[in-house]
Amino acid sequence: MNLVVLALAQFLLALDYSIVYVALPGIADDLGLDLGTAQWVVSAYAVPFAGFLLVGGRLADRVGASRLFVAATVLFGVASVAGGLAGDGAVLLAARGAQGVAAALLQPAILGLIGTSFAPGPARTRALSVWGAVGASGLAAGVVLGGLLTRASWRWTFLVNVPVTVFCAVGGLLWLSSVTASRRRVPLGASLLGTGAALAVVLALTFAGSLTAWALAALLAGAFLANERYSAAPLVDRSLRRIRSLRLGAAATALYMASVGSEFYVVTLLLQRLRGYEPLLAGVAFLPLAAMVTLGSSATAATIRRFGTARTLSAAFGLAAVGLAALAVGGTGSYVTGLLPGLLVSGFAHGMIYTSMFILGASDVPQEQQSSAAALLTTSQYLAGAVTVAALTLVLTGNHFGAAFWITAGCSALGAALALRRAPVPAAAVAS
Repeated sequence: MNLVVLALAQFLLALDYSIVYVALPGIADDLGLDLGTAQWVVSAYAVPFAGFLLVGGRLADRVGASRLFVAATVLFGVASVAGGLAGDGAVLLAARGAQGVAAALLQPAILGLIGTSFAPGPARTRALSVWGAVGASGLAAGVVLGGLLTRASWRWTFLVNVPVTVFCAVGGLLWLSSVTASRRRVPLGASLLGTGAALAVVLALTFAGSLTAWALAALLAGAFLANERYSAAPLVDRSLRRIRSLRLGAAATALYMASVGSEFYVVTLLLQRLRGYEPLLAGVAFLPLAAMVTLGSSATAATIRRFGTARTLSAAFGLAAVGLAALAVGGTGSYVTGLLPGLLVSGFAHGMIYTSMFILGASDVPQEQQSSAAALLTTSQYLAGAVTVAALTLVLTGNHFGAAFWITAGCSALGAALALRRAPVPAAAVAS
């Protein structure tokens, strides 16, 4: 039952990142937001999520992942209510930020509980495969469910979280337990610097012509890097930096969000802005993609057992590049002949990438640092997501959808090359 609770919580986090995509035009119209401001409904969640994940990992290691799981789930539910009732853009963005902080605490607690509840080897690989399949499906299902709920009101894209958070919080109290294993200092100051740097970069991309925004981004990024190098309490533990599989896993999660992870955003705007689809029809148009994501996730464990994690991840990134390139070429054509083939291919690859990148990243991490390592992987993922969405917004301001798809395809190709640098994982990690 504990895996059910953990997987459902992961589904919620992934769902809530993508569920607002189809709702964005409706939110913008209702609250009077332009496209540049509306993309902050995504970024206001992603940047705090990325910025506080490593704090969440340290807290999970220090106070116990199960305690943090329950507290973060409650915070997420409260923030969802605030977002659903928001009367203006400022309140909505504040609620999204609170959701992002809650997600940053919840995500490492989930992965830490998986790492401590399942022994290394086949049991943990299977658990991560289930978790990955559910998470990838949540990202895909978000755009479909968002279309359905937005037909009634975009507010339901927030309020739908409430019963799920109640179930997860109660389930966490009943079925989850963890051991407090670390007394290491929690680097809150370093996290604030990192979050500030990330916010400044996204702001600089939003206001591309502002030298002040770019100067602030450079200043905060420099201060963050200096802190990481010289501080006694860096955000990224120095022992984790030496684990090669974790470094490659973090790069893979970043390239995942720069490629298929941002595909939803581009396709949503293409369907609604360029083709005039209403939210419900846009959600239905995502159904084939969502189905293929689930199939790809389900096929990952067997593929890893046969070919290894690195080869599986490289092949999946390569397949994603093919699918995204197909969208770049035919995306402005008819749905069946222009969009559908690329959606099917990239969707299957998406599911395989999502699961295998986390298995690769966590493969060599010691048991007591699983929460912190998981936080580092997801930090890279959502920070890249926020920056990519901001960059793609600049491209899409002129409706250059082909260029946006080519950018994501290029990131997938880079991911395929990167994954091949990983040496074969130990046999124990992939044995059946």
